Amino acid sequence: MTFSAQKCGICFQPPSIILIYRDNSQDKTRQRIMPVRNFSKFSDCSRAAEQLKNNPRHKPYLEGVSLRQLQKLYSLLRGHLQGQSLAESLQKFQQEETIDPEEDMNKLDDKELAKRKSIMDELFEKNRKKKDDPDFVYNIEVEFPLDEQLESCTWDLESDEEI
Repeated sequence: MTFSAQKCGICFQPPSIILIYRDNSQDKTRQRIMPVRNFSKFSDCSRAAEQLKNNPRHKPYLEGVSLRQLQKLYSLLRGHLQGQSLAESLQKFQQEETIDPEEDMNKLDDKELAKRKSIMDELFEKNRKKKDDPDFVYNIEVEFPLDEQLESCTWDLESDEEI
């Protein structure tokens, strides 16, 4: 039996994750409701998403759903349990998932740093040009316009004189 996930969403009352999938063996579209149990406003979303994805009962159905999407759904549910509106929860999740270029990542703990790195890796893979892409060009040479006069660096001149 092979299943291909088409849509995945969340229902707040009762708390459950809803998956619309295609059963390829019978060529039918079906809906699966997976109840969310033992989840509170203090729960860890990534841990809950991993547990659901690795649950033997739901595992074959969730193979086509990314762990990031399940984490987002659990984050929305946690925001609902905390009394936030859907728009506030989405904004908070979006803020957590974007990387501020001015942020000093040396001051982050290991868990937050790993999260930021995974976000950067995912963004890199999304934007990466592969050899199979139709707009892939090998060995691109770009000349940058010189709008302003280049400034010479004094530290560079001093090192030349010492050699």
